[in-house]
Amino acid sequence: MNRSQGRMPLRVLIVGLVAAFGVALLPLRSSQATSLTLPDLVPVVKQLNPVVVNISVVQTPQQEKGGAMPPEGFGSPPLDEFFRRFLEQMPQTPQPRSFSSRSLGSGVIIDPQGLILTNNHVVPEEGEVTVRLADEREFKATVLGRDAKTDLALIRIEAPEPLPVARMGDSNKAEVGSWVLAIGNPFGLEASVTVGIISAKGRIIGSGPYDNYLQTDAAINPGNSGGPLFNLDGEVIGINTAIFSKSGGSMGIGFAIPVNMAKGIVQQLRQNGRVTRGWLGVRIQAITPKLAEVLGLATRDGALVASVEAGSPAALAGIEPSDVIVRFNKVPLGKMNELPALVAETPVGSKVDLDIIRKGKPKTIQVQVSELKDEAQGTEELAEQDGKGENLLGLTVQNLSDELRERLGLGSDVQGVVIAEVADGSSASKSGLRPGDVISEIDRHPIRDSEEFRKFGKAAKKGQTLLLLIVRGSEPLFLALEVP
Repeated sequence: MNRSQGRMPLRVLIVGLVAAFGVALLPLRSSQATSLTLPDLVPVVKQLNPVVVNISVVQTPQQEKGGAMPPEGFGSPPLDEFFRRFLEQMPQTPQPRSFSSRSLGSGVIIDPQGLILTNNHVVPEEGEVTVRLADEREFKATVLGRDAKTDLALIRIEAPEPLPVARMGDSNKAEVGSWVLAIGNPFGLEASVTVGIISAKGRIIGSGPYDNYLQTDAAINPGNSGGPLFNLDGEVIGINTAIFSKSGGSMGIGFAIPVNMAKGIVQQLRQNGRVTRGWLGVRIQAITPKLAEVLGLATRDGALVASVEAGSPAALAGIEPSDVIVRFNKVPLGKMNELPALVAETPVGSKVDLDIIRKGKPKTIQVQVSELKDEAQGTEELAEQDGKGENLLGLTVQNLSDELRERLGLGSDVQGVVIAEVADGSSASKSGLRPGDVISEIDRHPIRDSEEFRKFGKAAKKGQTLLLLIVRGSEPLFLALEVP
């Protein structure tokens, strides 16, 4: 790409920025002025436009007479109050018994024989999928496979000749501050190009266990979903998937699935139509500064094991709650969320070494990875504050009765005491404890009833930090509680 074209004098650039944004810029030294140039994007955009496609899906579900039409807006539920998927439902004229819903998204051609990568939420389970190429030709598409956990899908069209193909880049080499281009079909406006930079890497937005997004300020809107994020070399480094928005439109915070993650998914979807993932059978959590102090850790690196599923590979290998996994198959762990992705990418049946820290001492355990099976998600419930006892450690607890166990949806294997009340402003409140939490261990000692809790509460010394294992909504969790 010729970067010498399209340059403008620095003074003109600065004046333009001040006029556009109303900001005051400090004068730059001559050495800085020499290095400040804008990229010429015309050649790369001309090269990339043919590999980006428009995807539309028409659904015609039956509707009873007099029923309400589906609301216009996003076709997929938000990740939370602000995170939204980009699937746009286009307005339709109401019909008495049925309706057609036309959804728009984007995709990128990754194989000359018509393989196209997009988002899973762009191509629902039912509906007629149509792909429109940059030259306006349209083809019916077949869904080859989908993976809901990463929101990726692979579709195919039958074209009479080989198609232009996008080059896959290396998302690990992408740097914060690097220029990127997003090409897609926001609001149905085909082949729209927006430009920005990579704002952050490794973003966790709560969409699933494999969150590891690239964040960009390139404008992304409904309809961009499934479209590619390119670097200036014309390589795909991400698949645009989610935005942070209060209005439903771009606010300069968009998220893309790193292409390195997508490569392995595509290969499995192409071969099997589904994705097989490795599984250990542990529930993990991040290590807070207080937890690191209680566990005697020098750093907060690694994943803290909150529980081990009975009969799982981790249980058979001897992994225990409160173990800290610091290295998986010789790969050091920084953040906790790095572990699920590493395990998922490990071939089923492989034997790997887990380097752990147990009660302050390093240990290596070999474990054989099994296949992850889909599981139903549990729901969180909170107990009512029925009954009060002695307030210790800022907490009022009660024994776990059969009625409370049923109300909380807990199995017979869960033992402990239920938190009935947390004192406002107490250390317990600041630690994140809530009414309805079940305290099952204190400093690795099982708590079977309120009398045992009382014994530990009375013996605790001022300023001491206790390691609590709680069960919240059927999920185990370690918390550190400082004795007031």
